[in-house]
Amino acid sequence: MSKKKPVVALIYDFDGTLSPLNMQEYDFLKAIGIKNKTAFWKENNELIKQHEASNILCYMKLMIDKAHAARVSIKREQFVEFGKSIELYKGVEEWFDLINQIGKKEGVIIHHYINSSGLKEMIEGTKISKKFKQIYACSFMYEDGIAVWPAVAVDFTTKTQFLFMINKGISSICDNYKINQYVEESDRPIPFKHMIYFGDGETDIPCMKLIKQQGGNSIAVYKPRNKKKKQGAEKLVNDHRVNFACAADYSEGGEIYCIVESIIRQIKNSFDFAELQKKNQKKFEKSND
Repeated sequence: MSKKKPVVALIYDFDGTLSPLNMQEYDFLKAIGIKNKTAFWKENNELIKQHEASNILCYMKLMIDKAHAARVSIKREQFVEFGKSIELYKGVEEWFDLINQIGKKEGVIIHHYINSSGLKEMIEGTKISKKFKQIYACSFMYEDGIAVWPAVAVDFTTKTQFLFMINKGISSICDNYKINQYVEESDRPIPFKHMIYFGDGETDIPCMKLIKQQGGNSIAVYKPRNKKKKQGAEKLVNDHRVNFACAADYSEGGEIYCIVESIIRQIKNSFDFAELQKKNQKKFEKSND
């Protein structure tokens, strides 16, 4: 029988975490004729205040409305095409293979997930889309191939729900029965203590704090050389909401790389120790029968 291996989940926000900007700020805004990204988000904030609405639902409606007005295609394939222009932080393209190699070396199974308030269709257009076991993100409902309505809107509450789905090994986001079904902690495929969460914004704080409280690790990343972002990330450490704060550089040998390598080793050592205890306990259980 092959030796049991622990599964480690690396869970990433997208905008500001793997990419420097909001994904709409690349080719999408250019296509609809908006040169000033601030104007788009200002209009979004006005919609939020006017209707006391969800900021996520508002930005998705605004994308559809602006695209219609500019006569820009909002077919699913077009959103995927827009995703191809999204820039990534230094080291991100190589990151996943490097971490998988660490997992293989340490005897750990690595799974990568996206947990984002951005648009799933755009993420699918990026160079790294195939690296993820699952992409949890906003998406549109399509009629005749055209986006007509939000299908999934991901806010900070929904993000925590996806953590429990990963924890329980549920892939379908509409399977409400399994999401709410009680499962013994020992029977869940990926314990929270085997999770590493990467985030940068307010919508990530509940996830980062939850994972930290449950014995996992959270890493607040910030745009390099951005003093304000750095101070925000450091405050999360001081407020005991995250374990680490790092500049968003995913290069081999860099700070994030070394932290994650150490976490993976620590998870493996703890797992092996727990298995050793179980084995020892079973031996004495048998002798007492």
